[in-house]
Amino acid sequence: MSAMVRYRISLSLILFALLSSPLLNVAAQSSEAADSRPIEFSMKNVTYHYSEPVAVHIAQLQGELVPTKSGAIVFFDDKNSFDLRLNYAEISISCNALAQVLNENVFASSDAPIKNLSIESTNNQLIMKGKLPQKADVAFETVGTLSAEPDGRIRVHSDHVKAAHLPVKGLMDLLGIDIAGLIDTKKIHGITVEKDDIILDSEQILPAPRIKGKVAAVHISGNEIVLTFGMPQASNFAAKQPGNYMAFRHSDMRFGKLTMHDADLIMIDMDPRDPFDFFLDHYQEQLVAGYTKSTPQYGLRAYTRDYNKLRPRPGSKPSTSSSKR
Repeated sequence: MSAMVRYRISLSLILFALLSSPLLNVAAQSSEAADSRPIEFSMKNVTYHYSEPVAVHIAQLQGELVPTKSGAIVFFDDKNSFDLRLNYAEISISCNALAQVLNENVFASSDAPIKNLSIESTNNQLIMKGKLPQKADVAFETVGTLSAEPDGRIRVHSDHVKAAHLPVKGLMDLLGIDIAGLIDTKKIHGITVEKDDIILDSEQILPAPRIKGKVAAVHISGNEIVLTFGMPQASNFAAKQPGNYMAFRHSDMRFGKLTMHDADLIMIDMDPRDPFDFFLDHYQEQLVAGYTKSTPQYGLRAYTRDYNKLRPRPGSKPSTSSSKR
């Protein structure tokens, strides 16, 4: 065997040994490991659509996007792929929008205990009306006040109750009957009844993406129910961003055909004169109607058109959301 052949064999064995080294394997695996940090998320003055007619107004928000499946990444095109963990937020929803959410997501089944629910407010009180299918479709009405529970749910305390348009609160008290005896909530999610109080769980009644956070305070402003989640945070990574925006940083996130590693993305309202109108189901159309810029740090700034200012699509209906203007 020639010296050159022996040299090549020895070199091959050395390279094989190096490539097989556990240290190199660990390094390769660590370099390809997914970013385990949650995506930090910040919003300012955004009208967020859950559907065409149902929207909430987010004055400000600080939180995290968390994948619903362990080891997965947030996929913007799949609202069920992530939850929104709220550290602090100020969110308002109109009485009409809340009623529609409850009718479509909580009381949609044929055996639901309440049908045709409507909600309105007057004099800082919430008025809820509907029918009780399990009680021969008798109409009911409650008038109550709102408060936040220590566990983060929302309590509607009923001061007045009517059935078949007749005041019955005093009679119910006399007979030892309460609302819990009229409304069976065992088969539904997001709502429970305790004596004369109806308790709403914001984590369960809203559609995906699900929010995770405790309601610290709640009050009525006009026809809006204003919810405060958590406590104001010491810092906000997007605080210096002017105008209305949705900002994301850290970890991996996918949108469309693109995957951004160590995300640095801010979607900026092209018209800051009113809230940033955003509909996740149509975000691609909103992006196409705007433009993007890259930063020296490989971040992306997407100047985004308001959803309600896109040209009407065939068969589309005008938005009837109650967002603030």
